[in-house]
Amino acid sequence: MTVFYVFFGFLLPYSTENYVPFLLVGLTSWQWFKSCLSHGSETILGGHSLMQQVHLPKIIFPIILLLTDTVKFIFIFVLLLIFLWIYGYGIDMPYLALPGVLIVQLLFSTALTFLLAAIVPFLPDLRFVVENILLAVFFMSGIFMDANIVPEAYRHYYYMNPIVNIIESYRNILMHNTWPDGSALLIIAVISLIGIWLGARLIARFEYVYPKVMI
Repeated sequence: MTVFYVFFGFLLPYSTENYVPFLLVGLTSWQWFKSCLSHGSETILGGHSLMQQVHLPKIIFPIILLLTDTVKFIFIFVLLLIFLWIYGYGIDMPYLALPGVLIVQLLFSTALTFLLAAIVPFLPDLRFVVENILLAVFFMSGIFMDANIVPEAYRHYYYMNPIVNIIESYRNILMHNTWPDGSALLIIAVISLIGIWLGARLIARFEYVYPKVMI
Protein backbone atom coordinates (compact mmCIF):
# COMPACT_ATOMS: atom_id res chain seq x y z
CA MET A 1 0.00 0.00 0.00
CA THR A 2 2.87 2.35 0.82
CA VAL A 3 4.64 1.61 -2.46
CA PHE A 4 1.50 2.29 -4.48
CA TYR A 5 0.85 5.46 -2.50
CA VAL A 6 4.33 6.82 -3.26
CA PHE A 7 4.30 5.72 -6.89
CA PHE A 8 0.83 6.91 -7.91
CA GLY A 9 0.49 9.71 -5.38
CA PHE A 10 3.83 11.44 -5.92
CA LEU A 11 5.89 9.95 -8.75
CA LEU A 12 3.08 9.36 -11.23
CA PRO A 13 0.04 11.46 -10.28
CA TYR A 14 -3.10 10.21 -12.00
CA SER A 15 -5.75 12.54 -13.40
CA THR A 16 -8.62 10.97 -11.41
CA GLU A 17 -9.42 12.77 -8.17
CA ASN A 18 -8.38 10.86 -5.06
CA TYR A 19 -6.82 8.19 -7.22
CA VAL A 20 -4.57 6.78 -4.49
CA PRO A 21 -7.49 5.78 -2.18
CA PHE A 22 -9.35 4.58 -5.27
CA LEU A 23 -6.42 2.36 -6.20
CA LEU A 24 -5.72 1.05 -2.70
CA VAL A 25 -9.33 -0.02 -2.10
CA GLY A 26 -9.29 -2.03 -5.33
CA LEU A 27 -5.83 -3.42 -4.73
CA THR A 28 -6.54 -4.56 -1.17
CA SER A 29 -9.73 -6.43 -2.03
CA TRP A 30 -8.11 -7.94 -5.13
CA GLN A 31 -5.14 -9.24 -3.15
CA TRP A 32 -7.45 -11.18 -0.84
CA PHE A 33 -9.21 -12.76 -3.82
CA LYS A 34 -5.95 -13.56 -5.62
CA SER A 35 -4.32 -15.08 -2.54
CA CYS A 36 -7.26 -17.38 -1.91
CA LEU A 37 -7.28 -18.69 -5.47
CA SER A 38 -3.56 -18.91 -6.16
CA HIS A 39 -2.82 -20.58 -2.81
CA GLY A 40 -6.08 -22.50 -2.45
CA SER A 41 -5.90 -24.23 -5.80
CA GLU A 42 -2.85 -26.19 -4.60
CA THR A 43 -4.02 -27.13 -1.10
CA ILE A 44 -5.22 -30.68 -1.76
CA LEU A 45 -2.31 -31.30 -4.11
CA GLY A 46 0.13 -30.01 -1.50
CA GLY A 47 -1.35 -32.18 1.24
CA HIS A 48 -0.55 -35.49 -0.47
CA SER A 49 2.16 -36.43 2.07
CA LEU A 50 -0.23 -36.01 4.99
CA MET A 51 -2.89 -37.99 3.14
CA GLN A 52 -0.57 -41.00 2.99
CA GLN A 53 -0.25 -40.99 6.79
CA VAL A 54 -3.71 -40.20 8.12
CA HIS A 55 -7.22 -39.88 6.78
CA LEU A 56 -8.63 -36.36 6.85
CA PRO A 57 -11.62 -34.88 5.03
CA LYS A 58 -9.92 -33.31 2.02
CA ILE A 59 -12.11 -30.22 2.17
CA ILE A 60 -10.20 -29.22 5.32
CA PHE A 61 -7.16 -28.24 3.23
CA PRO A 62 -8.80 -25.39 1.24
CA ILE A 63 -10.82 -24.30 4.27
CA ILE A 64 -7.69 -23.82 6.38
CA LEU A 65 -6.08 -21.82 3.58
CA LEU A 66 -9.15 -19.62 3.16
CA LEU A 67 -9.24 -18.89 6.88
CA THR A 68 -5.51 -18.12 6.96
CA ASP A 69 -5.66 -15.71 4.01
CA THR A 70 -8.81 -14.10 5.42
CA VAL A 71 -7.10 -13.36 8.75
CA LYS A 72 -4.19 -11.78 6.87
CA PHE A 73 -6.64 -9.75 4.78
CA ILE A 74 -8.46 -8.44 7.87
CA PHE A 75 -5.19 -7.04 9.20
CA ILE A 76 -4.45 -5.27 5.89
CA PHE A 77 -8.07 -4.11 5.59
CA VAL A 78 -7.88 -2.45 9.00
CA LEU A 79 -4.76 -0.59 7.84
CA LEU A 80 -6.67 0.51 4.74
CA LEU A 81 -9.55 1.81 6.85
CA ILE A 82 -7.14 3.77 9.04
CA PHE A 83 -5.50 5.25 5.94
CA LEU A 84 -8.89 6.28 4.51
CA TRP A 85 -9.96 7.90 7.79
CA ILE A 86 -6.69 9.83 7.98
CA TYR A 87 -7.12 10.79 4.34
CA GLY A 88 -10.45 12.41 5.21
CA TYR A 89 -13.12 9.81 4.48
CA GLY A 90 -15.69 9.49 7.24
CA ILE A 91 -17.96 6.74 8.50
CA ASP A 92 -21.63 6.89 7.53
CA MET A 93 -24.70 4.65 7.38
CA PRO A 94 -23.54 2.70 4.26
CA TYR A 95 -20.83 1.19 6.48
CA LEU A 96 -23.59 -1.12 7.73
CA ALA A 97 -23.41 -2.88 4.35
CA LEU A 98 -19.66 -3.50 4.64
CA PRO A 99 -19.94 -6.89 6.41
CA GLY A 100 -22.30 -8.03 3.65
CA VAL A 101 -19.79 -7.15 0.93
CA LEU A 102 -17.03 -8.93 2.84
CA ILE A 103 -19.21 -12.04 3.15
CA VAL A 104 -20.08 -11.99 -0.55
CA GLN A 105 -16.41 -11.78 -1.52
CA LEU A 106 -15.57 -14.61 0.89
CA LEU A 107 -18.33 -16.76 -0.62
CA PHE A 108 -17.16 -16.04 -4.16
CA SER A 109 -13.53 -16.77 -3.31
CA THR A 110 -14.54 -19.96 -1.49
CA ALA A 111 -16.55 -21.23 -4.45
CA LEU A 112 -13.69 -20.80 -6.92
CA THR A 113 -11.12 -22.13 -4.45
CA PHE A 114 -13.14 -25.30 -3.80
CA LEU A 115 -13.61 -25.91 -7.53
CA LEU A 116 -9.94 -25.39 -8.33
CA ALA A 117 -8.75 -27.42 -5.35
CA ALA A 118 -10.97 -30.29 -6.50
CA ILE A 119 -9.60 -30.31 -10.05
CA VAL A 120 -5.89 -29.43 -9.72
CA PRO A 121 -4.82 -32.83 -8.27
CA PHE A 122 -5.89 -34.40 -11.58
CA LEU A 123 -4.43 -31.58 -13.70
CA PRO A 124 -1.42 -30.25 -11.71
CA ASP A 125 -0.32 -27.86 -14.45
CA LEU A 126 -3.66 -26.07 -14.15
CA ARG A 127 -2.27 -24.12 -11.19
CA PHE A 128 0.12 -22.33 -13.55
CA VAL A 129 -2.76 -21.50 -15.87
CA VAL A 130 -4.64 -20.05 -12.91
CA GLU A 131 -1.77 -17.64 -12.22
CA ASN A 132 -1.88 -16.34 -15.80
CA ILE A 133 -5.66 -16.03 -15.79
CA LEU A 134 -5.50 -14.08 -12.54
CA LEU A 135 -2.95 -11.75 -14.10
CA ALA A 136 -5.31 -11.10 -17.03
CA VAL A 137 -8.33 -10.59 -14.75
CA PHE A 138 -6.25 -8.22 -12.62
CA PHE A 139 -6.30 -5.65 -15.44
CA MET A 140 -10.01 -6.16 -16.17
CA SER A 141 -11.43 -5.82 -12.67
CA GLY A 142 -11.56 -2.06 -12.23
CA ILE A 143 -8.56 -1.86 -9.94
CA PHE A 144 -6.81 0.84 -11.96
CA MET A 145 -9.71 2.51 -13.76
CA ASP A 146 -13.16 3.85 -13.14
CA ALA A 147 -16.08 2.15 -14.88
CA ASN A 148 -17.07 5.48 -16.43
CA ILE A 149 -14.14 5.33 -18.87
CA VAL A 150 -15.38 1.99 -20.24
CA PRO A 151 -17.33 2.61 -23.48
CA GLU A 152 -21.08 2.36 -22.96
CA ALA A 153 -21.37 -0.45 -25.50
CA TYR A 154 -19.07 -2.66 -23.44
CA ARG A 155 -20.04 -1.63 -19.93
CA HIS A 156 -22.61 -4.40 -19.58
CA TYR A 157 -19.94 -7.02 -20.26
CA TYR A 158 -17.55 -5.22 -17.95
CA TYR A 159 -19.99 -5.60 -15.04
CA MET A 160 -20.37 -9.31 -15.74
CA ASN A 161 -17.06 -9.66 -13.87
CA PRO A 162 -18.11 -10.26 -10.22
CA ILE A 163 -14.88 -8.72 -8.93
CA VAL A 164 -15.78 -5.42 -10.62
CA ASN A 165 -19.06 -5.31 -8.67
CA ILE A 166 -17.39 -6.27 -5.40
CA ILE A 167 -14.63 -3.66 -5.71
CA GLU A 168 -17.14 -1.00 -6.71
CA SER A 169 -19.23 -1.90 -3.66
CA TYR A 170 -16.23 -1.30 -1.40
CA ARG A 171 -15.58 2.07 -3.06
CA ASN A 172 -19.21 3.12 -2.77
CA ILE A 173 -19.16 2.44 0.96
CA LEU A 174 -15.67 3.60 1.90
CA MET A 175 -15.21 6.56 -0.46
CA HIS A 176 -18.63 7.79 -1.62
CA ASN A 177 -20.83 7.04 1.42
CA THR A 178 -23.40 5.38 -0.83
CA TRP A 179 -25.05 2.00 -0.60
CA PRO A 180 -23.73 -0.79 -2.84
CA ASP A 181 -25.81 -2.48 -5.54
CA GLY A 182 -27.65 -5.06 -3.46
CA SER A 183 -29.10 -6.93 -6.42
CA ALA A 184 -25.67 -7.48 -7.99
CA LEU A 185 -24.24 -8.70 -4.68
CA LEU A 186 -27.21 -11.02 -4.17
CA ILE A 187 -26.69 -12.60 -7.58
CA ILE A 188 -22.98 -13.11 -6.84
CA ALA A 189 -23.83 -14.64 -3.45
CA VAL A 190 -26.34 -17.10 -4.94
CA ILE A 191 -23.95 -18.17 -7.70
CA SER A 192 -21.18 -18.51 -5.11
CA LEU A 193 -23.31 -20.74 -2.86
CA ILE A 194 -24.03 -22.99 -5.83
CA GLY A 195 -20.30 -23.06 -6.61
CA ILE A 196 -19.45 -23.91 -2.99
CA TRP A 197 -21.95 -26.77 -3.02
CA LEU A 198 -20.61 -28.10 -6.33
CA GLY A 199 -16.97 -27.77 -5.22
CA ALA A 200 -17.67 -29.50 -1.91
CA ARG A 201 -19.47 -32.33 -3.73
CA LEU A 202 -16.55 -32.80 -6.10
CA ILE A 203 -14.04 -32.92 -3.25
CA ALA A 204 -16.21 -35.42 -1.38
CA ARG A 205 -16.66 -37.47 -4.55
CA PHE A 206 -12.90 -37.89 -4.94
CA GLU A 207 -12.19 -38.20 -1.20
CA TYR A 208 -10.45 -41.56 -1.57
CA VAL A 209 -9.15 -40.99 -5.08
CA TYR A 210 -6.80 -38.09 -4.30
CA PRO A 211 -4.27 -40.15 -2.29
CA LYS A 212 -4.04 -42.64 -5.18
CA VAL A 213 -3.61 -40.18 -8.06
CA MET A 214 -0.94 -38.21 -6.18
CA ILE A 215 1.30 -41.13 -5.21
